Amino acid sequence: MTAINIAATARNIMKPATPEHRRNITKTLRALSMLAATAMRHESTGVQPKPLFRHLLLPIDGSDLSLRAFGMGLELAKTFGAKVLALHVVPPFNSIAYMTELLATAELSFSQQAVQTASRYLDEAKKLAKAAQVPCECHYAFGERPHQAIVEAVNEYHCDLIVMATHGWHGLNRLMLGSETQKVLLQSKVPVLVCR
Repeated sequence: MTAINIAATARNIMKPATPEHRRNITKTLRALSMLAATAMRHESTGVQPKPLFRHLLLPIDGSDLSLRAFGMGLELAKTFGAKVLALHVVPPFNSIAYMTELLATAELSFSQQAVQTASRYLDEAKKLAKAAQVPCECHYAFGERPHQAIVEAVNEYHCDLIVMATHGWHGLNRLMLGSETQKVLLQSKVPVLVCR
Protein backbone atom coordinates (compact mmCIF):
# COMPACT_ATOMS: atom_id res chain seq x y z
CA MET A 1 0.00 0.00 0.00
CA THR A 2 1.53 3.31 -1.01
CA ALA A 3 1.39 6.56 0.91
CA ILE A 4 -1.15 7.90 -1.64
CA ASN A 5 -3.42 4.87 -1.12
CA ILE A 6 -3.10 5.23 2.65
CA ALA A 7 -4.04 8.92 2.53
CA ALA A 8 -7.08 8.18 0.33
CA THR A 9 -8.13 5.36 2.67
CA ALA A 10 -7.75 7.68 5.68
CA ARG A 11 -10.07 10.29 4.13
CA ASN A 12 -12.73 7.65 3.42
CA ILE A 13 -12.50 6.01 6.84
CA MET A 14 -12.51 9.21 8.90
CA LYS A 15 -15.70 10.80 7.54
CA PRO A 16 -18.19 9.35 10.07
CA ALA A 17 -15.68 8.85 12.92
CA THR A 18 -15.53 10.50 16.34
CA PRO A 19 -12.42 12.58 17.20
CA GLU A 20 -10.98 9.75 19.32
CA HIS A 21 -11.69 7.23 16.57
CA ARG A 22 -9.99 9.53 14.03
CA ARG A 23 -6.88 9.78 16.26
CA ASN A 24 -6.68 5.98 16.53
CA ILE A 25 -7.15 5.57 12.79
CA THR A 26 -4.47 8.22 12.14
CA LYS A 27 -1.99 6.41 14.41
CA THR A 28 -2.73 3.10 12.73
CA LEU A 29 -2.40 4.57 9.25
CA ARG A 30 0.91 6.25 10.17
CA ALA A 31 2.21 2.89 11.35
CA LEU A 32 1.01 1.28 8.10
CA SER A 33 2.68 4.03 6.11
CA MET A 34 5.97 3.44 7.93
CA LEU A 35 5.65 -0.31 7.32
CA ALA A 36 4.96 0.32 3.62
CA ALA A 37 8.02 2.58 3.37
CA THR A 38 10.17 -0.04 5.11
CA ALA A 39 8.84 -2.75 2.81
CA MET A 40 9.65 -0.64 -0.26
CA ARG A 41 13.22 -0.09 1.01
CA HIS A 42 13.65 -3.85 1.57
CA GLU A 43 12.12 -4.54 -1.84
CA SER A 44 14.57 -2.21 -3.56
CA THR A 45 17.57 -3.81 -1.80
CA GLY A 46 16.29 -7.35 -2.30
CA VAL A 47 16.50 -8.09 1.47
CA GLN A 48 13.54 -9.92 2.96
CA PRO A 49 12.79 -8.82 6.54
CA LYS A 50 12.48 -11.58 9.14
CA PRO A 51 8.88 -11.98 10.34
CA LEU A 52 8.35 -10.61 13.81
CA PHE A 53 6.30 -13.64 14.93
CA ARG A 54 6.16 -17.11 13.40
CA HIS A 55 4.06 -19.24 15.77
CA LEU A 56 1.21 -17.80 17.82
CA LEU A 57 -0.43 -19.54 20.78
CA LEU A 58 -4.16 -18.78 20.98
CA PRO A 59 -5.78 -20.19 24.14
CA ILE A 60 -9.56 -20.60 23.93
CA ASP A 61 -12.14 -21.48 26.56
CA GLY A 62 -15.25 -21.30 24.39
CA SER A 63 -16.35 -17.87 25.64
CA ASP A 64 -17.21 -15.11 23.17
CA LEU A 65 -14.29 -13.08 24.48
CA SER A 66 -11.77 -15.87 23.88
CA LEU A 67 -13.14 -16.43 20.37
CA ARG A 68 -12.81 -12.72 19.64
CA ALA A 69 -9.17 -12.85 20.83
CA PHE A 70 -8.71 -15.94 18.65
CA GLY A 71 -9.97 -13.95 15.66
CA MET A 72 -7.54 -11.13 16.39
CA GLY A 73 -4.75 -13.69 16.70
CA LEU A 74 -5.67 -15.10 13.29
CA GLU A 75 -5.50 -11.61 11.76
CA LEU A 76 -2.03 -11.11 13.24
CA ALA A 77 -0.89 -14.54 12.07
CA LYS A 78 -2.08 -13.79 8.55
CA THR A 79 -0.26 -10.44 8.60
CA PHE A 80 2.99 -12.04 9.73
CA GLY A 81 2.63 -15.21 7.66
CA ALA A 82 2.67 -17.18 10.92
CA LYS A 83 0.99 -20.39 12.00
CA VAL A 84 -1.18 -20.73 15.10
CA LEU A 85 -1.69 -23.21 17.91
CA ALA A 86 -5.19 -23.28 19.40
CA LEU A 87 -5.14 -24.59 22.97
CA HIS A 88 -8.01 -25.47 25.29
CA VAL A 89 -7.18 -26.32 28.89
CA VAL A 90 -9.63 -28.72 30.53
CA PRO A 91 -9.90 -28.47 34.31
CA PRO A 92 -9.61 -31.88 36.01
CA PHE A 93 -12.42 -33.49 37.97
CA ASN A 94 -11.95 -32.64 41.64
CA SER A 95 -12.72 -35.65 43.80
CA ILE A 96 -13.44 -36.09 47.48
CA ALA A 97 -11.68 -38.77 49.54
CA TYR A 98 -14.83 -40.80 50.32
CA MET A 99 -17.44 -42.38 48.02
CA THR A 100 -14.68 -43.30 45.55
CA GLU A 101 -16.73 -45.77 43.49
CA LEU A 102 -19.44 -43.24 42.82
CA LEU A 103 -16.90 -40.53 42.11
CA ALA A 104 -14.87 -42.76 39.75
CA THR A 105 -17.95 -43.11 37.54
CA ALA A 106 -18.65 -39.40 37.72
CA GLU A 107 -14.99 -38.60 36.90
CA LEU A 108 -15.06 -40.81 33.80
CA SER A 109 -18.29 -39.16 32.64
CA PHE A 110 -16.81 -35.71 33.32
CA SER A 111 -13.62 -36.52 31.39
CA GLN A 112 -15.56 -37.80 28.39
CA GLN A 113 -17.82 -34.74 28.41
CA ALA A 114 -14.82 -32.40 28.81
CA VAL A 115 -13.00 -33.96 25.84
CA GLN A 116 -16.14 -33.61 23.70
CA THR A 117 -16.47 -29.96 24.69
CA ALA A 118 -12.77 -29.31 24.01
CA SER A 119 -13.09 -30.99 20.61
CA ARG A 120 -16.09 -28.81 19.78
CA TYR A 121 -14.20 -25.61 20.71
CA LEU A 122 -11.12 -26.68 18.76
CA ASP A 123 -13.18 -27.70 15.71
CA GLU A 124 -14.65 -24.18 15.68
CA ALA A 125 -11.13 -22.73 15.94
CA LYS A 126 -9.97 -24.90 13.06
CA LYS A 127 -12.88 -23.70 10.88
CA LEU A 128 -12.09 -20.06 11.65
CA ALA A 129 -8.39 -20.59 10.85
CA LYS A 130 -9.21 -22.36 7.60
CA ALA A 131 -11.51 -19.50 6.57
CA ALA A 132 -8.68 -17.03 7.35
CA GLN A 133 -6.22 -19.24 5.43
CA VAL A 134 -3.92 -19.55 8.46
CA PRO A 135 -2.21 -22.88 9.29
CA CYS A 136 -3.64 -24.08 12.61
CA GLU A 137 -2.74 -26.90 14.96
CA CYS A 138 -5.18 -27.72 17.78
CA HIS A 139 -4.54 -29.31 21.18
CA TYR A 140 -6.25 -29.71 24.52
CA ALA A 141 -4.63 -30.39 27.86
CA PHE A 142 -5.91 -31.36 31.28
CA GLY A 143 -4.64 -29.06 33.99
CA GLU A 144 -5.66 -27.52 37.31
CA ARG A 145 -3.85 -24.33 36.40
CA PRO A 146 -4.65 -23.11 32.87
CA HIS A 147 -1.90 -20.47 33.02
CA GLN A 148 0.69 -23.15 33.67
CA ALA A 149 -0.55 -25.28 30.76
CA ILE A 150 -0.37 -22.22 28.49
CA VAL A 151 3.20 -21.39 29.52
CA GLU A 152 4.23 -25.05 29.08
CA ALA A 153 2.65 -25.12 25.60
CA VAL A 154 4.74 -22.08 24.60
CA ASN A 155 7.88 -24.05 25.40
CA GLU A 156 6.70 -27.37 23.98
CA TYR A 157 5.49 -25.99 20.65
CA HIS A 158 8.04 -23.14 20.33
CA CYS A 159 5.49 -20.32 20.19
CA ASP A 160 6.76 -16.75 20.13
CA LEU A 161 3.57 -14.81 20.97
CA ILE A 162 0.47 -15.50 23.07
CA VAL A 163 -2.80 -13.80 22.10
CA MET A 164 -5.51 -14.23 24.71
CA ALA A 165 -8.61 -12.64 26.19
CA THR A 166 -8.57 -10.53 29.34
CA HIS A 167 -10.50 -13.23 31.19
CA GLY A 168 -12.59 -16.32 30.63
CA TRP A 169 -14.11 -17.01 34.02
CA HIS A 170 -17.01 -14.94 35.28
CA GLY A 171 -18.44 -14.04 38.67
CA LEU A 172 -17.29 -15.56 41.95
CA ASN A 173 -15.08 -18.22 40.31
CA ARG A 174 -12.99 -15.50 38.68
CA LEU A 175 -12.63 -13.58 41.95
CA MET A 176 -11.61 -16.71 43.91
CA LEU A 177 -9.24 -18.20 41.36
CA GLY A 178 -7.63 -14.98 40.20
CA SER A 179 -7.00 -14.00 36.63
CA GLU A 180 -5.36 -16.67 34.50
CA THR A 181 -4.38 -13.94 32.06
CA GLN A 182 -2.57 -12.06 34.81
CA LYS A 183 -0.69 -15.22 35.77
CA VAL A 184 0.31 -15.83 32.14
CA LEU A 185 1.56 -12.23 31.92
CA LEU A 186 3.73 -12.78 34.99
CA GLN A 187 5.16 -16.17 33.99
CA SER A 188 5.49 -16.02 30.20
CA LYS A 189 8.91 -15.66 28.61
CA VAL A 190 7.33 -14.53 25.30
CA PRO A 191 5.19 -11.44 24.61
CA VAL A 192 1.51 -11.64 25.51
CA LEU A 193 -1.13 -9.66 23.63
CA VAL A 194 -4.26 -9.27 25.76
CA CYS A 195 -7.54 -8.59 23.94
CA ARG A 196 -10.72 -7.11 25.42
